[in-house]
Amino acid sequence: MTTGVRRRMGVDERRQQLIGVALDLFSRRSPEDVSIDEIAAAAGISRPLVYHYFPGKQSLYEAALRRAADELAARFLEPLEGPLGARLLRVMGRFFDFVDEHGPGFSALMRGGPAVGSSTANAMIDGVRQAAYEQIITHLGVSEPPARLELVVRSWVSLAESTALIWLDGRRIPREELEMQLVHDFAALAAVSAAYDQEMAGIVLRVLSQEPADGPFGDLLARLSAFAPDAPAVPAQRLPNP
Repeated sequence: MTTGVRRRMGVDERRQQLIGVALDLFSRRSPEDVSIDEIAAAAGISRPLVYHYFPGKQSLYEAALRRAADELAARFLEPLEGPLGARLLRVMGRFFDFVDEHGPGFSALMRGGPAVGSSTANAMIDGVRQAAYEQIITHLGVSEPPARLELVVRSWVSLAESTALIWLDGRRIPREELEMQLVHDFAALAAVSAAYDQEMAGIVLRVLSQEPADGPFGDLLARLSAFAPDAPAVPAQRLPNP
């Protein structure tokens, strides 16, 4: 990210350069460990010049956070074409691309980093979650989501977030498996909700009717079918004596 040669930039161009430099540094290390001096050196400018464009590290951090939030929200954009399972799998691929590329920055974005308690930072995080929620609802083709569907989608977005944060701590599970598992998790959450509500059942049946046998949802059914023969028999419930 070091420029190597100083040159005169316009105000907006210099601000965008500083945001990019800061985001790169925050993505590789915890924001608390990045100093203004490092940002200035990476940008090829003096420390006072950084303060000319940003009043402090907090404001620069929030600007970098905004760019990261916008980029992360964009990872959930997907053409409304093809089966839902395949769409969700592509979304998860792009989501984990971001997580992989911006590990510490992703953690800071979701956990708050030095901006804990900042209403601006919290609003950005909520904005990412809301954008993800709205995109999934759009893919489900529901204009007025019932309460149970909202619960399923928001729970799944939170699950994807927490799964990514745990995965970053050691990457002990292959990333591709987690991407597929999260798609399966969505189907499982929706199926459980469908067991309690006819409207949800209708949504789930409509989605499944459009899924190919070799798609992510078909893969889940195959895995469950393979697992069933090895499952121990469930003993009959003991009824109290009359």
